[in-house]
This record gives sequence, structure tokens and C-alpha cells, in this order.
Amino acid sequence: MKEIVPREIIQQKIFLIRGHKVMLDKDLAQLYDVETRALNQAVQRNIERFLEDFMFQLTKGEVNVLRCQIGTLNLKSQNVTSSWGGTRKLPRAFTEQGVAMLSSVLRSKRAILVNIAIMRTFVKLREILLTHKELAHKLSQLERKIEKHDGEIKTIFDAIRQLMAPPEKPRRRIGF
Repeated sequence: MKEIVPREIIQQKIFLIRGHKVMLDKDLAQLYDVETRALNQAVQRNIERFLEDFMFQLTKGEVNVLRCQIGTLNLKSQNVTSSWGGTRKLPRAFTEQGVAMLSSVLRSKRAILVNIAIMRTFVKLREILLTHKELAHKLSQLERKIEKHDGEIKTIFDAIRQLMAPPEKPRRRIGF
């Protein structure tokens, strides 16, 4: 089955803010094919569903940092800054749980399909992160083994050098 939105597109719209992987309201609205204003109105009508670990509003500083990140990631897009320049409200950021909650607020067929694609992308990102952690752990174990072997190899080389060293000439004894 063909995905409604390619995983790569969704991955580009996931940011790390305040230690959480989040998606912005404007990006979600674009994926759901609704206006950002409509998405935020639906959220506001159901605000009790969006706890602070599901959704939060960005600060001006966070918006500026994000603009810089997007600008460096996507230099071809000339309108990234200007498209945000007209916003009067600070963007909302939705965590994975917040995005899942959006499916109960936005009831269109597209919203359901997009939510499924987003959830699968978050799962895939977690799997990739887990793989990296496992790989880092295995690398650390290997480094420890090598360090242990380094000491053992040094001892072997020292022993070989002692065997290769010419024997000391015996000293002459003077007899009395």
C-alpha cells in the first residue's frame, strides 16, 4: 500500500525541542491539508486532551533557533523565514502523543491516514535510535576488550624483547 505522505517528508518535519521530538502546527496542518488556524481551533476546542507533555507553545528564542536550523538544512527554500515572518502567534509543538491525540480531534479520512504515516515514522525513528545505541554499546565493549588485550600484548612483546636481548657477558672472577 502506497503511503499518503512519504516517510522522508515527515522525518524532515520532526524537530528536537526541549528534549522532545516534535512536529509544528504549521507542518501538521500542511500534511493534513487544513489551514493552521483550523488545526489550532480544533485543538483549542479540545484543549483538555492536550496536556503539556503532548503539546506546548514555542518561545520566541526557540522559533529563532528553529529558523536558523531550517535555514541551514534547507538552503534552497528562500521563503522559510518569510513564511514565518507573518505569523502573529508563536507556533505550537506537538509531541508524538499530541500528534496521536490530533487524530481524535481532526476526523477527516486524510487526517487518519496521515496520522498513521506519522506514527509509523516515529516508530521507525525509535528503531533507528535503538540500533545506534546498541551499536555504540557494542563498540564500547570492543574498545574495552582491545584495551585489555593491549596490556597483554605489551607483556608478550616485553618478554620477546628480553629473550632477544644478547646475554650479558659473565664477569671474570678474580681468584684469591
